[in-house]
Amino acid sequence: MALLLVPGFMADETLWSALEAPLAPFGPLHYADLRHDSSIAAMARRALDAAPPSFMLIGFSMGGYVAREIARLAPERVRALVLVATSTRPDTPALRQRKGAVGSNAAPSIAFSGLSRIAVASSLHPKERNNEALIERVRAMGMRLGGEVFRRQSLLERPGDLDRLQAIRCPTLVVAAAQDQLRSLEEARELQAGIPGATLEIVEDTGHMIPIEAPQRLAALIVPWLAQYEN
Repeated sequence: MALLLVPGFMADETLWSALEAPLAPFGPLHYADLRHDSSIAAMARRALDAAPPSFMLIGFSMGGYVAREIARLAPERVRALVLVATSTRPDTPALRQRKGAVGSNAAPSIAFSGLSRIAVASSLHPKERNNEALIERVRAMGMRLGGEVFRRQSLLERPGDLDRLQAIRCPTLVVAAAQDQLRSLEEARELQAGIPGATLEIVEDTGHMIPIEAPQRLAALIVPWLAQYEN
């Protein structure tokens, strides 16, 4: 068995650092590379090309959109799916407009200085919004990825897939953060309702960045659930 981990917007493989030890029993960990592509479908195809023949799959935030596309493209290869702090909804017109403005302002000629502290803090639980270590860890991922990836991912369209959720046939766990300011519990419940047989778990006292803010509690949910499907 193996495990494929799909990060979110401007996040790299270090997003999963605190989860690597508890997830190690499920086999080699593979990390999807979302740096190069300009669509969810292209990201999913690239991840599949580099993935082992059979694997369990975890997608976080934007990576949840990619993970669901992977599960639809290669249902015979995905043993189980975990969706963390994500949604089935499309970008709203207002969000598309904001993303277009961000992308335009992120021209290659302008030096990229990373995600702003305000933007990062808004993704965290209110009690963590002055936690410099957490904020800098998130910003460091963005700095490593760089300005071109920021521009590409800012302009990426996240198409809604509510009408395609029923095509996902593997066991699915949806994990939501109780205090997520970016993705609501209603969005998590839409995923659970749309994917046949899906289970929903809610992590209390954390914001959107669950793998960094509450990795032990996230592992406590994911590990026993995955253990049901490893054989």
